[in-house]
Amino acid sequence: MIQRIQTLYLVIAMVFLSIVTAGSTIFKYITDETVYKLNSFGFNGYDKATDKVVELNSYPLYISTISLVLLAFITLMAYKNLTRQLKLARTTFYIYLMLTIGMVVFSFVGGDAFIAENFKRELGAGYLLFVAGLPFSFLANIAIKRDKSLIDSLNRLR
Repeated sequence: MIQRIQTLYLVIAMVFLSIVTAGSTIFKYITDETVYKLNSFGFNGYDKATDKVVELNSYPLYISTISLVLLAFITLMAYKNLTRQLKLARTTFYIYLMLTIGMVVFSFVGGDAFIAENFKRELGAGYLLFVAGLPFSFLANIAIKRDKSLIDSLNRLR
């Protein structure tokens, strides 16, 4: 389990998702008077002058990131059954891809839904870490498939 490369890929993806879950800012919408920040706990509006919370909307994005970390961990621990591990890795990748697409769409459309005035959008470290974990999930999927084909070819030789 430890010596295989997909373990490293899945651990890197889990670390990136854990950092996002810890509360790093995913993106900001900046207006003239207010700064709106989205992190894994929700959408917060801060007044620029006083730096106090103006608006607080709770969206439990941390539930999806925690469940994705747990699914990647279950995929990692299913190393004895490669068929099941491959199915779990594909599921992890597709859910991760759907969440990433949803986050990209929300970063472009979300400001219009919450803010009526002109705003400027800034991407945060959480956004970059969330998107950076997706290729590692894909690479783990490829490595698991390669291991499965190697084991199948060895079984045919016996």
